[in-house]
Amino acid sequence: MKTYRSQIIKLTIPIVLQNILSVAVNSADVIMLNYVGQSHISAVSLAAQYASILFMVFYGLGTGAIMLCSQYFGKKDMRAIQVVEGIALRYSLIVACLFAASALFIPKQMMRVFTPEPELISIGASYLQYISVAYICWGIIEIYLSTLRSVGQVSICTILNTFAFSLNILLNAVFIFGLFGAPKLGASGVALATSISRVAELLLCVLVSLRSKSVKLRLSYMFINNKLLHRDFIKMAIPAMMNDVSWGLAFSMYSVIIGQFLGSDVVAANSFTSLARNIGTILSFGVASAGGILLGQIIGENRLEDAKKAASVLIKMTVLFGAIGGLIILLLIPVFLSFANLTEAGRHYLKIMLLINTYYVMGAAVNTTLIAGVFRAGGDSRWGFICDTIDMWVYAVPLGFISAAVLKLPPMWVYFLLCTDEFVKWPWVISHYRSRKWLKNITRDNLFQE
Repeated sequence: MKTYRSQIIKLTIPIVLQNILSVAVNSADVIMLNYVGQSHISAVSLAAQYASILFMVFYGLGTGAIMLCSQYFGKKDMRAIQVVEGIALRYSLIVACLFAASALFIPKQMMRVFTPEPELISIGASYLQYISVAYICWGIIEIYLSTLRSVGQVSICTILNTFAFSLNILLNAVFIFGLFGAPKLGASGVALATSISRVAELLLCVLVSLRSKSVKLRLSYMFINNKLLHRDFIKMAIPAMMNDVSWGLAFSMYSVIIGQFLGSDVVAANSFTSLARNIGTILSFGVASAGGILLGQIIGENRLEDAKKAASVLIKMTVLFGAIGGLIILLLIPVFLSFANLTEAGRHYLKIMLLINTYYVMGAAVNTTLIAGVFRAGGDSRWGFICDTIDMWVYAVPLGFISAAVLKLPPMWVYFLLCTDEFVKWPWVISHYRSRKWLKNITRDNLFQE
């Protein structure tokens, strides 16, 4: 048990550092835009929902690649890993190009989905146009880094992210405030900084690939045809991607509900709340990612009994880190309230929303570890897709619209009801974990024989 714990922690530390850096960039965005104005914070918060959806696509495809690659790495089949990486890149670039084209040519229409306010539409549309380049780079980067993680090379990913995120924060200041003679772009400066840093990160990925002896970044992998692996990827990765997209779209509907029915004060407060929630889930989500990689490698070696023990250790660690995350958010409440440049009503909403998230992160931690970590490590992504889709689209989203648009409940009652989604599915998620139906070796023999 101690061995599994130490292995998980060893993989977790670099992933947690990456998550911290990611949150640091988002924090820098909010902190700097706080001095520009509430409308810029709100517009970026809404426009960034498209990046959140895109992240879910990339994360789902990357997780699908990790599902297969980690097990094939346990089996020492590097050629299969190359083919899976190419398949994931193929789908990732298609989606990235569609989002980039939309952001470049119809940004105002994209913003109208989330808000009717002309000022927010104008600011958000400019943001989307500037960030369109980042979408394409991101689609390549995320798949390559996922492949590196699947073979245990998480430290390299951390180094790449450290450079990119640090550059992003620096350029945020330059373009938001117009430092060193640069144009003063406000919210658009956030997007420009992101695009430049993503281009730089992609170039670093190419350099790492040239020096790597195992995992390469080659677009030529997209054209390798292996029907069995493609079928496995479709069977396992596509449900994982659809799971994350379905969940991400549903979570974006929360922003639609907040933006369309609850007012700009709640929108601005939600920007700070999302930041606090991201901070609170850093540890537990890092453990979920690391545990999934380790479990996949163990299962690929066909050590199924060991995988059961490792999964048990992972769950216990998740509960502990989920509790720590809630405590962190509780401690952040006075910090956020003293810092946030919000109206009096906005500050009141922010306090209540942060209190709700002190326990909400536990629900998110357990479900993410089981659905996106444990179940997918065993090749079971379909169950999570069905569970999350029913939970979000049959329960949470309709409940939010009914409570806000039909019943017209007070804003914080609507927000509270939206935050019950994670706990509603606990009984089914925990029951599926105990059934052990998720535990499967999904690798194949003789993949490349004529």
